[in-house]
Amino acid sequence: MIVTLLYFVLFRSAVVEGARSLWTEGSGSGDPSGECICEAFLPNSTFPIGELISLESTAVEINRKLEIEISKVETYEVKLNIYIAKISNLTVLIKLMEDDPDSYSEFHLEEVKIQIKQVEALIVELQASIQTTSTVLITIRQQISVVISVLTQLEITYDKNLVLVTRREYLILQQKLEACEIRHNEIFNPNIGICNHRGIRRISKPIISQLNANLNGAFKYGGWGKDSKPLPGSENMHWYYGYSDTLVNKITLYSDYYNLIMRQASKSHELFVNYKYDWQGTGNNYIVRENTLYYQFRSTFGMAKFNMTSLSTLYKEVPKASARFSYHYSANQNLDFAADESGLWVTYATEESKGKLVLGKIDEKTFVVEEVWQTSVFKPSVGNSFMVCGVLYATRSVDSKTEEIFYTFDTHTEQESYVSIPFEKFQDVYVYLDYNPTDQKLYMYNNGYYVSYHVWFNYEGSRDQLSIGY
Repeated sequence: MIVTLLYFVLFRSAVVEGARSLWTEGSGSGDPSGECICEAFLPNSTFPIGELISLESTAVEINRKLEIEISKVETYEVKLNIYIAKISNLTVLIKLMEDDPDSYSEFHLEEVKIQIKQVEALIVELQASIQTTSTVLITIRQQISVVISVLTQLEITYDKNLVLVTRREYLILQQKLEACEIRHNEIFNPNIGICNHRGIRRISKPIISQLNANLNGAFKYGGWGKDSKPLPGSENMHWYYGYSDTLVNKITLYSDYYNLIMRQASKSHELFVNYKYDWQGTGNNYIVRENTLYYQFRSTFGMAKFNMTSLSTLYKEVPKASARFSYHYSANQNLDFAADESGLWVTYATEESKGKLVLGKIDEKTFVVEEVWQTSVFKPSVGNSFMVCGVLYATRSVDSKTEEIFYTFDTHTEQESYVSIPFEKFQDVYVYLDYNPTDQKLYMYNNGYYVSYHVWFNYEGSRDQLSIGY
């Protein structure tokens, strides 16, 4: 492949210096304008320089799209404030008319009706615009995730330093997108942490971040996500663990999403130190809450929590829990921990229940199961389960590309129901799925890859109708 010096100018000086040692042959010449043109012969088998140039061009285009959407979000905020002011004024006016109807004529009533219709039309228009921006942001995120995955593979195959510059550019775009989505959420979804909805309406397409931090395709067991109740200063902290079987012997923390993708860990905690302690677990259904790892203990069947602040572990039995009933996709998933807006939960099965799911609410102070609900769904038929606002959601496989939320159990009403909320899998087998109430997202560990989903809810009330459900 022949590349001119101009191509290398599109990169960084670091790329030029790194590539220089790979040149197999070179020549220099001058054109009539006096410009010196240098040519280098760089075989495709040595380094995919053309691919990186193309990816940088894509980065410029993504950045342009992102700037447009950021500008739109700012405009939406201004419009929304205007519409809220109009609605407030109309509310006051209608209240005055109700209190003193004799002071207002039919003309006044018609005028108010016209104003209501105008505001309604504006809200419908704004809602359509918001939905379009939401779709564009998701598309941009998918584009960035796919490219980062490609760059990760290039980094494994080729010289890390040469790929790193372009990879960082995309991660900067990823951070910019995250900031835009956060602002979007603040404006249009003020309900994070609040349960004023009627349950899940739909799930987004999978957002694939990249292969696990170990860059090991054999690490098919594991999990990742965010702290469901972060300590102050740790709101952006992410965690990860992966391994080739269901043993749990380590937890790695990252200060934010960027460092997770860059594999730059802030801390790593071992659950086993020879001759000192053996706090290892098993299964793939652990969570982090208040900087504490909740997981299934290995040496004696029960639940354990590892406090990463005090570096101490506590173990408790779960009354009647059986080690015989695991989820459909993986062995040893006998205790499944979950956290939502209302606290900490564990699901399991008992011999008494004949393998049907049992849901327990955990008292976080005493670390005991304080309340129990019996469901009618057979645990080995379930792919995984998670909790949202005190409601249990269970999934099952539809086909190799599709998973489905098929069952719910509401602990408030003790009512269960069979539903159909399909969503796309990245690959056919996954071992970890949990909801995080801090961002209303699902986190999945799918065949060694970090995957996540946005969740849309059925909202009540007029203001919530403007929410896109991030």
